[in-house]
Amino acid sequence: MKILLLSAYDAHSHKIWRQGLEAHFPDCQWIQLALPPRHFRWRIRGNSLTWAFESRDLLCAPYDLLIATSMVDLSTLRGLVPQLASLPTAVYFHENQFAYPPSARQGDSVGPQVLNLYTALCANRVVFNSEFNRSTFLDGVDELLRRLPDHVPANVANLLAQRSEVIPVPLADACFQPSSAGDQPFSLLWNHRWEYDKAPERLLAALQRFFAARDQDAGPVRVHVVGQQFRRQPAAFKQIRALLEAEGAVGQWGYVEDLDAYRRLLASSHVVLSTALHDFQGLSVLEAVAGGARPLVPERQAYPEWFGPEYRYQSDSSQPGLEEQAMADKLLQWEAEFRQGQWAAAPTIEALSWRTLEGHYRNLFERLTVCRSG
Repeated sequence: MKILLLSAYDAHSHKIWRQGLEAHFPDCQWIQLALPPRHFRWRIRGNSLTWAFESRDLLCAPYDLLIATSMVDLSTLRGLVPQLASLPTAVYFHENQFAYPPSARQGDSVGPQVLNLYTALCANRVVFNSEFNRSTFLDGVDELLRRLPDHVPANVANLLAQRSEVIPVPLADACFQPSSAGDQPFSLLWNHRWEYDKAPERLLAALQRFFAARDQDAGPVRVHVVGQQFRRQPAAFKQIRALLEAEGAVGQWGYVEDLDAYRRLLASSHVVLSTALHDFQGLSVLEAVAGGARPLVPERQAYPEWFGPEYRYQSDSSQPGLEEQAMADKLLQWEAEFRQGQWAAAPTIEALSWRTLEGHYRNLFERLTVCRSG
């Protein structure tokens, strides 16, 4: 089977996913085209123009299957390269622009939303990494079309729902390892992109409440704040660093370049935290849990799909104070359990491993190519 895979905005999780597909399906012949994750508005509108002129020979070659991410401007690309229109196609949604929290720098999001919609309509199958992603996309499409003035086709969202399914981004086998946290100081990990949608200001406030309320004789705490960094960072990170220095709780800080060292850090952490306003699957948290860390996550986004209520704190994205206090209270409770020797193991997430999900992807490929031959 010869597969063309297009990743128009090749963010870290997108790269992990597409490289994983190629590694786990060596019997397929893969041609992959990817564009760097920068200049968002140009990238999502310009990828069709870029590829149609820079990679035309590759696009016009014969393939059995096309896989595109939701950032690909597939309707335009099919117009510019008509050979692609006859290929059975799966579109994979790592995220959708209907549920992505707006950024002051991005402005109006209707254009990216319409691109998501048109690209999905080009697909034989529309695949999402979580049910949260799927449902917010379908609800967003329905709401958008209701706002349009006239000549709006009926049942577009229902048509897409019938074509849709959920197959998460699988976790690499190397992520699954026994915890090495042991008897070392109680350690907390926050391992996300250092951007506004991960809400570092909520982490700061929760840690302030936690340190203010804990018994100073309880013993040392280590807080690791790691993840991909950018030239512009929310101001909260400087405040978090100052707080941790004042409390003597600074652990690993900044981006961990070496993958093996990063996975050792995950396995050495007792708790992995999320304050994210945007997590359509939550790969960074899932990787830490696979390494033995107990998750403490908000009761929203994709997290209720993966973790029971004992691992979630009360959540309302419009009331940060409520979330921050609920998170601090849970940390205080868990620290007490840790000091008393009552620490429980992390939940099992084997269902999100490549071992489990590989068959789901193979079944998808076979269904699409059988339909074509039939």
